[in-house]
Amino acid sequence: MRKKDLIWIFAIIIIALLIYSRLVENRDPIPTQLLEDENTSIRQEDSSNIREKEDILNFTRQNAITNSIKKVQPAVVSVNVIKTKIVRRRMSFFFNFYDEIPYNVKAIGSGVIFSNDGYIITNQHVVEGATEIKIILTDNRQFEGKIVGSDKIHDIAILKIDGKDLPFAKLGTSSDLIIGEWSIALGNPYGYLMKDSKPSVSVGVVSAVNRDFAENQNGKIYRRMIQTDAAINQGNSGGPLVNIRGEVIGINTFIFSESGGSIGIGFAIPIDRVKKQTKEIVEYGEIRKIWFGFKVQDINPMLASYFNLDNMNGVLVNNLEKGSPAQKAGLQKLDIITKINSSKIKDTTDAEMAITDITIGDRIILEIIRDGRRRSIEIIASEYKRESK
Repeated sequence: MRKKDLIWIFAIIIIALLIYSRLVENRDPIPTQLLEDENTSIRQEDSSNIREKEDILNFTRQNAITNSIKKVQPAVVSVNVIKTKIVRRRMSFFFNFYDEIPYNVKAIGSGVIFSNDGYIITNQHVVEGATEIKIILTDNRQFEGKIVGSDKIHDIAILKIDGKDLPFAKLGTSSDLIIGEWSIALGNPYGYLMKDSKPSVSVGVVSAVNRDFAENQNGKIYRRMIQTDAAINQGNSGGPLVNIRGEVIGINTFIFSESGGSIGIGFAIPIDRVKKQTKEIVEYGEIRKIWFGFKVQDINPMLASYFNLDNMNGVLVNNLEKGSPAQKAGLQKLDIITKINSSKIKDTTDAEMAITDITIGDRIILEIIRDGRRRSIEIIASEYKRESK
């Protein structure tokens, strides 16, 4: 290539670079507002994404358990009780002279409102011996509580408060409980101590049903109890045990524990029994006494041999009142009762446990053995009347 041609090529490149540089300098800059708008748009998109993620997270946090708690929580109350106890004080060191001094003891428990006119379910042992009862709601309203009636044997008490716009919980059923289904225990013993008097909540499952206990030293019989591992802590007695639908399925009553704290073995009174006793108390102010009109005894080896029985299961009717519901139904002395409704009877303890849930008007089906033959007898539970003696 000739030298002259190289000079022309170099000159053309220089001219092209100068033209390009001038074009770049004369180009309009990107408006600042446009840049700001683009940044704002990006921030808005990021904020929108964050809100959307938060909405999704909040949606997943809301579940059947939290919804159930929302339904029942406002109806759970704090039951604050003052009881008067009498203490004997020795007056003289040398002589057996005593006097009695009353003093007040404070106790706490929980309860649940089950009607809009202010009826409350709790445990009988929570209010036993109470001289003053104060009920505190989750909205911090306070009311004087009155005992409508109680069932000491089944450990149920019904209280009443007078108020307006009272929240209440729906009473469900305990007849179809499933082992392993969710159970939620609520209690509100410290409502008087806290500005936010919302109840405490613990979640577990129905561990077992139909747990029977013999009569305890206080004369209470706990039968067909619901067992749950939802923590029932001190002061939560009388509070509701709730299912996933927000329905009360039991009343929390006691725990098994060596330390006094929950170890996951708690028991609740089935709500079906509570509803029957509640109906009696609200309508009559007490649990009306049932008149059966017969007495039974255990079967020993001698009686089993005499009646040609294969075993000693069942109870023997050893006394029958004249004109009683049992006699009118056809029961006879020396009949052997082997079953009461759905409960198989092995001894008198079983017989007593089998009739604890029965109220006035219930049908009682007895399966008996008479003269070596099995038959059934139906008795309608009647109210005990003194003139019927």
